[in-house]
Amino acid sequence: MTINLVMFASVLTKSATMIKVHEPLLSELEKNFTINIIDCQDIDKLSDDDFKLLFIASGGVERLIVQHFESLTHPVALLTDGLQNSLAASLEISAWFRSKGMRCEILHGDYNKTVERIYALYNNFKAKRSIQGQRVGVIGTPSSWLIASDVDYLLAKRRWGIDCIDIPLDTIHEKFETISDADVEASCIAFSSQALAIREASDSDLRKAMRLYRAIKLICEENNLNAISLSCFNLIGCTKTTGCLALALLNDEGIIAGCEGDLQSLFTLMVVKALTGASGFMANPSMIKEDKNEIIFGHCTIGLHQTERFIIRNHFETQSGVAIQGLMPTGEVTIFRCGNESLDEFYVSTGNLIENTNYINMCRTQVRVKLNTPVKYFLKNPLGNHHIIIQGNWENTIKEFLVANKCKRVE
Repeated sequence: MTINLVMFASVLTKSATMIKVHEPLLSELEKNFTINIIDCQDIDKLSDDDFKLLFIASGGVERLIVQHFESLTHPVALLTDGLQNSLAASLEISAWFRSKGMRCEILHGDYNKTVERIYALYNNFKAKRSIQGQRVGVIGTPSSWLIASDVDYLLAKRRWGIDCIDIPLDTIHEKFETISDADVEASCIAFSSQALAIREASDSDLRKAMRLYRAIKLICEENNLNAISLSCFNLIGCTKTTGCLALALLNDEGIIAGCEGDLQSLFTLMVVKALTGASGFMANPSMIKEDKNEIIFGHCTIGLHQTERFIIRNHFETQSGVAIQGLMPTGEVTIFRCGNESLDEFYVSTGNLIENTNYINMCRTQVRVKLNTPVKYFLKNPLGNHHIIIQGNWENTIKEFLVANKCKRVE
């Protein structure tokens, strides 16, 4: 891991002398990282993909910071060991950034804690860079009942650097019609052979669902899409099948795929992928037991890689097509959602997945989760319907990343 230290030092002292003064700090950092020291005058030689820390090496550099403001990475992290009046200068610089409404952090003191924070800042930087430039295919319009889950395309572009591309349902239907049952026969056999059981779905249902998966994947390839949000219910009318199988397989293959045109939840899945490298389970809170602080979450699709076993079912609401009943591993999980049309709010909590349930009047994949924070959030202040379940404890990682990007936590 390489960190670029952009050095701000008084013009009265030579760079070589300044580096020698700060040798104790630099030596400690070199035990963990490859250090590249860049004079602040050369900051523009670094690219946007280069991770930077501002190395405040002396006092008297406040005006230099202002002069190079446009070239700095935000949020800002100032590294200082206090020598040569560097801490005093850092305090003044930090106050100036915050007066402009920007986040600024000073890395100072215990070397081990400094190294730990640098790793966290690096991970946040890489996650943000991985989200920027992603192309999101919006296939159809959001489901009519998702009245609080829309996203402003322009605000999403400005804040997160993502491009949303509208794709008409007719495009998917046309591609779907060019794919025959024979084209997907082998894939259907391979898929069904992995299942624990096949319940309501017929062979014909499976072939249609696999054809839809192929059609959507072709659209993703042709449009260079990193993620898609699918207007599932509207698609049933023209293809006579459901998108549940397609979304499950696409998520397993690294194309982030969400249901019902819910762009806020799709972005949440994108953040999960950027921070953890894993997929999340997009689900409805289906039943809440406030006295036990438990929620049952359910949906008709889940990436197969998130399950220990799975059963091929039909779609709960329409009693048609193909759905996935996934059996997830029990243990610690994180519940997460980003909200607001500008994607600047979030909810996150940890809990324990204690049971895979099988109620007949809910979506096919169902899990019971006991939360570690009050469940009343869902009844009094929810950001929306769908929430994302991630295996493991990612609360601090998520909170650190979103707060650093000026998002507000909702509880």
